[in-house]
Amino acid sequence: MTIFIAEMGDKTQLATLLFSADREANKWIVFAGSSAALVLAAALGVLAGAQMERFVRPQTLKLIAGAGFIVIGLWTIVSR
Repeated sequence: MTIFIAEMGDKTQLATLLFSADREANKWIVFAGSSAALVLAAALGVLAGAQMERFVRPQTLKLIAGAGFIVIGLWTIVSR
């Protein structure tokens, strides 16, 4: 539920919505493709995180991720 709420309105969800709105599209294929893409993206994130953890301390990764979110937030505010 948390992931659903966090992802609400992102590009992937909107693309899935548009694909499923096509009358000729098989809704189950759209669902399966969207689900497979989410699982693959999560798997790649886990694998990348596991490899990074071998070389970088978790505290450093948290700091880098936090700084990255702040930079993206500031860029979003300034670019309006």
